[in-house]
Amino acid sequence: AQGLMESGGGSVPAGGSLRLSCTVTLNTYGRWCMSWFRQTPGKSREGVAGINTGDDNTYYADSVKGRFTIPQGNPKERLDLQMNSLKPEDSGTYYCAAARQSGNRCLDPTLTWNWGRGTQVTIAS
Repeated sequence: AQGLMESGGGSVPAGGSLRLSCTVTLNTYGRWCMSWFRQTPGKSREGVAGINTGDDNTYYADSVKGRFTIPQGNPKERLDLQMNSLKPEDSGTYYCAAARQSGNRCLDPTLTWNWGRGTQVTIAS
């Protein structure tokens, strides 16, 4: 089946690291935002990191800048998220997402996104 599938979630203590991976089987010909969103109970999904495949520009939410990185150089069928210096507030369900988009809206939840099923990240204080 075509889509997005996340892996790599888990539970680590505060200050630790996790690397999430997304296997992409969508046809992403053209310019796409490939992004990571997270969601906690009672809150809407927020974009935390994204990359536009048209120009390889990356985008990060202020809350994760300097800690989260989308490693570049992977094949287009794979989207990773390296998360360092994790905090308890980083806990949540992380979703891999893809949207056809040529601009800088890779963290915009109002786009028409294709979603993975999510992977749980828990950071213990």
